[in-house]
Amino acid sequence: MINIDLKPLLKGGISRYSLVVAVAKRSRQIADEAKENGEILVEKPVSLAIDDFLEDKYSIRESDEISNY
Repeated sequence: MINIDLKPLLKGGISRYSLVVAVAKRSRQIADEAKENGEILVEKPVSLAIDDFLEDKYSIRESDEISNY
């Protein structure tokens, strides 16, 4: 289990809910791509997804409804 500091991921007022949803979607993409390509993942898809967001490969955009809370 990884224990990371969420502050860099929550920059710009991103909600924890949006972060969880974004990481879940990206980890599903990673797992599906690996399955399609017949790859065996050494790291868990969630860890890889979190790394993608930490390295700014992907960003999180919230709707106005969520960001106003």
